[in-house]
Amino acid sequence: MSTTAHKSTCSSCNLAELCLPIGLTAPEMQRLDELGIQKRSFLRSDYLYRSGDKFRSLFAINNGSFKTQVLHEDGREQVTGFQMTGEIIGLDAISTDVHACEAVAMESGMVCELPFNKLETLSRDIPSLQRHLHKIMSREIVRDQGIMLLLGSMRAEERLAAFLLNLSQRYATRGLSPTRFHLRMSRQEIGSYLGLKLETVSRAFSHFQEAGIIIVKVRAIEIINLADLKACINSSC
Repeated sequence: MSTTAHKSTCSSCNLAELCLPIGLTAPEMQRLDELGIQKRSFLRSDYLYRSGDKFRSLFAINNGSFKTQVLHEDGREQVTGFQMTGEIIGLDAISTDVHACEAVAMESGMVCELPFNKLETLSRDIPSLQRHLHKIMSREIVRDQGIMLLLGSMRAEERLAAFLLNLSQRYATRGLSPTRFHLRMSRQEIGSYLGLKLETVSRAFSHFQEAGIIIVKVRAIEIINLADLKACINSSC
């Protein structure tokens, strides 16, 4: 973990509405500020935590992006997720108190470290905070189910279309363009996440571009027709 750290307050953060429940009162927000949240900076390829690390905190991404991955016995890396600004990571370790995967920065950025024991105690006194934590965990379950659906029943083009549409929706939630964005992950990493070979991912991108659905310039993506991209799921495109 980067050694650059300083105290942070939720009340002064412009991303609070993304990672915290909306409508906390001023006294409730003050109690959050008293948790001793640390803001830590990272460089690309830095590890936020590694598999086997003891669980102490959740992490809210203040800016930047991360990938989570697991290592197979033969040393291969399997990407399990991509996380962006405003999302919380580290939930994998709540049940066992040990991280089952590792989180790696895909670009320089910053996270807010939320001490879980203190956060859990505070959530008992603030029902809306407790419900919000439950919603975050529920979203993780739904995400895992979505991955299983991708890997179990979709063709390569469908998997890539679903992946791009998911990114589009997440960028829109952050007030950013849902049709123009930059991929922080490599095609190799996308393939690992979607259960596809690198050449298959490249062919799917080329197919979408030839069909006039997207424009690809290295990692810059422009979705020309969202409706056509959505139609690629459960149908040919």
